[in-house]
Amino acid sequence: MSIGLLTAVTFLPALGALALTAVPRRLVEAHRAAGLGVTLLTLAVSLPLWFRFDGDSADMQFEELHRWLPSLGAGYHVGIDGISLLLVLLTTFLTPLALASAWHAIEDRTKEFVITMLLLETGMLGVFVSLDLFLFFVFWEAMLIPMYLVIGVWGGGNRIYAAVKFVLYTMVGSALMLVAILALYYQHGAATGIYTFDLTTLVRWVMPPGAGQSLMFLAFALAFAIKVPLFPFHTWLPDAHVEAPTAGSVILAGVLLKMGTYGFLRFCLPLFPDASVAFAPLVFALAVIGIVYGAFVSTVQPDLKKLVAYSSVSHLGFVMLGLFTLNQQGVVGGVIQMINHGLSTGALFLMVGMIYERRHTRLIADFGGLWKVVPAFSAMFLVVTLSSVGLPGLNGFVGEFLVLVGAFQVSGVLAAVATTGIIFAAVYLLWMYQRVAFGEIAHEENRRLSDLTPREWAVLVPVLVFIVWIGVYPSVFTGKTEATIAALLAQVESKAAVALVR
Repeated sequence: MSIGLLTAVTFLPALGALALTAVPRRLVEAHRAAGLGVTLLTLAVSLPLWFRFDGDSADMQFEELHRWLPSLGAGYHVGIDGISLLLVLLTTFLTPLALASAWHAIEDRTKEFVITMLLLETGMLGVFVSLDLFLFFVFWEAMLIPMYLVIGVWGGGNRIYAAVKFVLYTMVGSALMLVAILALYYQHGAATGIYTFDLTTLVRWVMPPGAGQSLMFLAFALAFAIKVPLFPFHTWLPDAHVEAPTAGSVILAGVLLKMGTYGFLRFCLPLFPDASVAFAPLVFALAVIGIVYGAFVSTVQPDLKKLVAYSSVSHLGFVMLGLFTLNQQGVVGGVIQMINHGLSTGALFLMVGMIYERRHTRLIADFGGLWKVVPAFSAMFLVVTLSSVGLPGLNGFVGEFLVLVGAFQVSGVLAAVATTGIIFAAVYLLWMYQRVAFGEIAHEENRRLSDLTPREWAVLVPVLVFIVWIGVYPSVFTGKTEATIAALLAQVESKAAVALVR
């Protein structure tokens, strides 16, 4: 059996983790270097996906289909389209940066940490490339274990509470999603005589509208809403972010949260079109509430990391708002905003981690006047902060603008309320930056801080390149998604119309 490109990208980190188990524990630097090398190799192997991807086609590309459990109708079926392409590359891009950021931050059980991060990368990539519901669920659950360990073993003082809370929330959603997957499997089999978990087969079937479709939609939606997290299922997120090490926070914000928004696009919309349309106003309203709520709560946070964590609730509200406009501008904006959030918020967590390593505090009140002491850090921090605010010319503006264009076509009132979230983002982010970087140096410890090291420059510069690139020339990225999204929306509309005629 030949190994395809997607399989190589997905399982290369796991193979690296397996090889590392043979390296003696005492060779700490070797583990770090090998882990970083494996993630960089994975990034290099994933780049042909971008260059060989046909953005004008809405079909799945780089598909691989192999028999796995034929008696159950489950197969190893992977592939990507314009949506999953960007998320796969975001994952392979952020993982080496996260590992590099932990070079000196993780001193205990370094070997186990590197192995866990590599296994986590394979789990995340598997979620984005799976085109079989059984395979998808396996990766969805497998990804949970490494993230639990990253928080619970290498996190802060309250790490056990945060890790258990993260697992319990996710498991509740996963259990209901599994029930819905089985219900879909048996309902499709009873209607067509074909019992299969294959997504490309299931989406061609027009499910009868009614309570069954609505319940299955809600089961999937709950699992994905918890992962986003959509208000009011967000309470696990601040604890997980605050207690996780910097590398864990970067991956959690940059990639894991996108699994929820990706799930809505990949599964809820094409499988349950009538229910998606029926529940769209509810999701739309919850997204707007999350935007405003997250901004308000961020404004009063005394802790830098908790402020960035709550800002994710607000920013991901924009993603959900865009996805459930169910129009081209809104959904394209939502997809691009997923990538923007991964870059901007990931960079914010990286920089909070860098300053924490120097001062061992994250309280905003413990800083002030940093521009005089660490000007390079402060300048980079300003660019990242402005990208999160949504300054025109940087990446955040592109996604939010497209989302709001789509949202105004659905509800002018709710879109106007959502727009206030941008104003509030400027309030809490710029006020935070003012207190950290400007003013007088009130604490003597801040006078002895060192500026960015070469390793930190190497971590931050690639992120800033994409922040500016997407802001200045977004069509390179939106062009990869437009055909896929147009086909998805047409599919939802046609299936809903057929079901209505029935």
